[in-house]
Amino acid sequence: MLLESVTAFTVAHSITLALATFGYVSLPPPPVETLIALSILLVAVEAIHLRRGRSSLAMRWPWFVAFAFGVLHGFDFAGALVEIGLPQTQIPLALLFLNVGVALGQLAFIAALLAMLALLRRLVALPRVAPIAAAYGNGTVATF
Repeated sequence: MLLESVTAFTVAHSITLALATFGYVSLPPPPVETLIALSILLVAVEAIHLRRGRSSLAMRWPWFVAFAFGVLHGFDFAGALVEIGLPQTQIPLALLFLNVGVALGQLAFIAALLAMLALLRRLVALPRVAPIAAAYGNGTVATF
């Protein structure tokens, strides 16, 4: 499920990034950034629902949620790429390396996080409320 979600996110941001960078679609940065923050807040709410035994949208269709978030992030990545001011001849190569870099970075981050959690669980018994507290913390930061 995790691999499918990461793949859906990567495919979505790759599509949006290419379309936005080449000027086929466009969204102003402030609404995109607000929607990205709201997407993080939604994940926090979904995590709390999951821990409380409630069904959630992200648990039923995780790849769909990840794809939707990837679309938003693609617009944000495109804005950053356009601000750099790459020459038109460099854009396809820049898109390729950005997408590969983001995908590898996501996988490396997930692997490191899972390894840290496994180690932490061996060393310390985490309180049952730790995941909920983390979700509330993430949601608070996203809201801010």
